[in-house]
Amino acid sequence: MKSNNTALFQDYTFKSGVRVKNRLMMAPMTTFSADGNDYVSQEELEYYQKRAKGVGTIITACAYVSMNGKGFDGQMGIDHDGTISGLSKLAEVIHAGGAKGIVQIYHGGRLAVPRLIPNGATVSASAVAPLGDRGFYSVQQTPEALTTEEVYEIINDFGEATRRAIEAGFDGVELHGATGYLLQQFVSPHSNQRTDEFQNRYLFAIKLIDEVKRVIKKHATKPFLIGYRFSPEEPETPGITMKETFGLLDELIKADIDYIHIATTNAWAKPRRGIESEKSRTELIAEYINQRVPVIGVGSIHTPDDAALVMKEGKTDFVALGRALVVDPDWVEKTQQNEEDTIRHELTFDDQHKAVIPTPLWKLILEVEGWFQVVR
Repeated sequence: MKSNNTALFQDYTFKSGVRVKNRLMMAPMTTFSADGNDYVSQEELEYYQKRAKGVGTIITACAYVSMNGKGFDGQMGIDHDGTISGLSKLAEVIHAGGAKGIVQIYHGGRLAVPRLIPNGATVSASAVAPLGDRGFYSVQQTPEALTTEEVYEIINDFGEATRRAIEAGFDGVELHGATGYLLQQFVSPHSNQRTDEFQNRYLFAIKLIDEVKRVIKKHATKPFLIGYRFSPEEPETPGITMKETFGLLDELIKADIDYIHIATTNAWAKPRRGIESEKSRTELIAEYINQRVPVIGVGSIHTPDDAALVMKEGKTDFVALGRALVVDPDWVEKTQQNEEDTIRHELTFDDQHKAVIPTPLWKLILEVEGWFQVVR
């Protein structure tokens, strides 16, 4: 292993007591591959099993906590106890490879897909339609504003999802507060125009954390962590700027969570507005946090040198790998064994089975131009 990459392979123990063997995480990437009941499928088990031997931690694709929060075809659910059996198998294959397993839990809010949810009725902090396309789907309908009682019902749903993750044997949950989904909709001045207690745009996230902690205290028999993923900025006006993000970070740190996970497609992207700086968002966030809580950096990290640079110059504590691990499941082992030159950075049409990629995900990789490097 190259000397500048040794920091990637230091172990770490979170404040909750969860210990991981290195600083490399598998980023949560939607696989579109749950079975017809939204349970974990055999293809997903094989996909995660193939990638569990290198990284210290796997954060699963997001699982929806409420029936009206589903945002993807083939998205796994964690919304009722029938999901626990499949989730248990997933935790087992992750642990068998030597990694810790974290379930990312989520509600799509106004970005849930109408044809996938009861009555096609989306919900959000306020009745404000999303602007433009987000991700793989275009959802443009105006959502129904959640009543205060319904907000608390969803908070309870996140708590119940946490209980199921504990019973399935996972090591933690990550609250998905990024990419325009429901948690972010409460933080955003674009989508949160409420007049009740949740007009405090950070309160929903804090109430969720409190509920998750209550459930952990009641049900966990081993260390179990809480992470939070967020998007630093929004394109909408008004929308989240770095100013709002710093306010959210202060609240998350006071809530005493285990880590904060930045969601960005490029770790070195600079702020859009709200702050002028030549530094990247990653650097600004890590400097603002100032080691008060561990930070995970992510975004266009392809090589071991990329990962090491994000930790060193970006001042993050961890690095999450997404597409790099899809393309080459052995990325981490090759880095550790000083075989970086053999890491694959592109796919060919014949690579699905070699890379152990579920069929629904594979079809999208081939269809969506520019998402992955595919030799055509």
